[in-house]
Amino acid sequence: MSHVEDPAPQSLAELARRHGLRPAIARPRFNVYLRQLWERRHFVLTYATSRNVSKYSGSALGQLWQVITPLLNAAIYYVMFGLILGGSDNIPNYPAFLLTGMFVFTYTQRTVTAGAKSISGNLSLIRALHFPRASLPLAYTIQELQQLLVSMGVLLAIVLITQEPVTWFWLMIPVVLLLQTMFNIGAGLILARVGSSMRDLNQLLPFIMRTWLYASGVFFAIHDKVVNSAGLPEWVATVMYLNPAASYIEWMRDILIGSHSPPRLVWVSCLVWAVGALVFGFWYFWRAEDRYGRG
Repeated sequence: MSHVEDPAPQSLAELARRHGLRPAIARPRFNVYLRQLWERRHFVLTYATSRNVSKYSGSALGQLWQVITPLLNAAIYYVMFGLILGGSDNIPNYPAFLLTGMFVFTYTQRTVTAGAKSISGNLSLIRALHFPRASLPLAYTIQELQQLLVSMGVLLAIVLITQEPVTWFWLMIPVVLLLQTMFNIGAGLILARVGSSMRDLNQLLPFIMRTWLYASGVFFAIHDKVVNSAGLPEWVATVMYLNPAASYIEWMRDILIGSHSPPRLVWVSCLVWAVGALVFGFWYFWRAEDRYGRG
């Protein structure tokens, strides 16, 4: 009896290409990929909103925690860094200074941390359905943006209570948040790809974020602490200002606090980081689109 061997894998691949067949999870062209993401924008928004709602559904106070949490954090940080550690020395309106830094940094911190887990934490969904995988990091960013908007309402109320006037500069608040969101999306996409294959990243992130927190001037004035107190060269303070988290914090402080005046380079830094991170993040994540969920 004759035996017919199965075609070689190379022959099957060639046969598939000849007849226009492609793997179901093949990576589309970049412009096609962006169009697919846009077509699923309603899914991304709904997924983000549902996660926010379910986050507090099991608690007695429900959605009130979106207001209570930033207020509690604000009180704890002020007592620790403003009163006990004396961080308020030589800083006018330290409550507004501290809370602005804390809320702006927390937005980036939570987005990047969630992005790193967005692929590895949703493998069952990825393996069951076909959709652009970037939808998940995007949804996590929108979820954190929704949380931030509540925190910003609390922050603006505290700024007014501390007798800072409403000025025309407040119209720039959406611009800063837009640029920061662009940066957060890009950073979240980069960490999502890295986290999908490097499972130890989630163990390292808390240490990385803590270092980033202390290097971003959340609790202290960068120039005063680095140059005046520590006696370090001016370029060290400049490097710290160019840190993306510090840049967005300093710009927001410049808008909300009349006595705060950061170097003008932070505005350029915010724009460069936003555009650079967004473009590179999408490209870097898309390059591995056909590998997410394997293994």
